[in-house]
Amino acid sequence: MKLTELSDREILAIVEPLMENCLAGSNENDHSKHVKDFTQRMQRIVTPEELARQLASEPRAYFTERQFLTVFRRRQSVAVVWRQFTSLNTDELINQAIFVDDNGRVLIDHCMIC
Repeated sequence: MKLTELSDREILAIVEPLMENCLAGSNENDHSKHVKDFTQRMQRIVTPEELARQLASEPRAYFTERQFLTVFRRRQSVAVVWRQFTSLNTDELINQAIFVDDNGRVLIDHCMIC
């Protein structure tokens, strides 16, 4: 079945583990783990050097709790939005990612936390 035709619950069952792995890779400064479920396009952008640059801020924030907000369906992808928290403070951040079906495998094609 097409990713865009699944229910929110079915989409979340697929994408939550991908996002969990991505954020764990970031928290652990593990590039391979961080990009494991990225499309080739995203892997070209998020090089080991780029991830290191992104993680270089002091004090360093670690991703903690995440709360699902909504799914946006597009022709060829789904965008999922969460409320994201970090270890630095109680600020509420937006975590949004776009997921695509890449030859039968769902992958992250865009991710931004702000």
